[in-house]
Amino acid sequence: MIRVLQPGLFTSIQDLGRFGYRNLGIPVSGTMDRISAGFANALLNNHQNDAVLEITLQGPILEFTHPTTIIITGAEMAPKINNKAILNYKLYKIKIGDILTFGQLTKGLRCYLGIIGGFKTEKVLKSRSFYAGITSKGYLQKNDTIEYIEEIVNNNKGTNPVINNKIQFFETTEIDVFKGPEFELFTAKELEKLLSNVHTISNKSNRMGYRMEETMVLHNKSMITSPVLPGTVQLTPSGQLIILMKDAQTTGGYPRVFQLTEKSIAIMAQKKAGDIININLL
Repeated sequence: MIRVLQPGLFTSIQDLGRFGYRNLGIPVSGTMDRISAGFANALLNNHQNDAVLEITLQGPILEFTHPTTIIITGAEMAPKINNKAILNYKLYKIKIGDILTFGQLTKGLRCYLGIIGGFKTEKVLKSRSFYAGITSKGYLQKNDTIEYIEEIVNNNKGTNPVINNKIQFFETTEIDVFKGPEFELFTAKELEKLLSNVHTISNKSNRMGYRMEETMVLHNKSMITSPVLPGTVQLTPSGQLIILMKDAQTTGGYPRVFQLTEKSIAIMAQKKAGDIININLL
């Protein structure tokens, strides 16, 4: 198992998410950057739904009590094993007593720690994804333990880089979107303003949603509360855009002007307050 010596900020266990319960008001949750998390499981030869550790902004300090193989993907946070620097997108053998730490965030916002066989935390409603109120906690806490399968056979994984660690698909500012259900409620001039201007991510952003700073299009358009999904872009009456993310509510009452692609959700997951995006209508 892993002992959590320090939890870092907003560190959680996530798999692909919790599906089939939206009618009960339960969010999907799951990895914010599904692409980076998917690389971790693919390179470990895991199932795509195996649970990973999602690490946001500041990494934890973790002690391993059994041998295993790990990989880190996504944001660059200067990871180290026993104070020796390691690379993203490379498999590493772990021995009993090894300590994994993280340093300063230099690129992106979220990285993913994958492990052979995935993390074996409790499943709630068919998912291991943390979500406070559904699971016992929303984030890791100091002195928590995380179970995993001990790797007994040395299969020689972890000796060579598998993917160039300079992969940075999330460095783009382009966010691809489709038309949302209420797209046609707005005039061509209003839509042009939304599409032609840059948008700055505010500090009021988290796993539920990203709010943009700029006031774009004031309106008084009303609608019946309707279903929303991760990636739904709402336009508030005050003229601000909100991009819903993986822990978002299941319904909303603001016009749904756009819907992000899955890749664009992953790109947004690597953005932080002050970053700029451009919306590209497909």
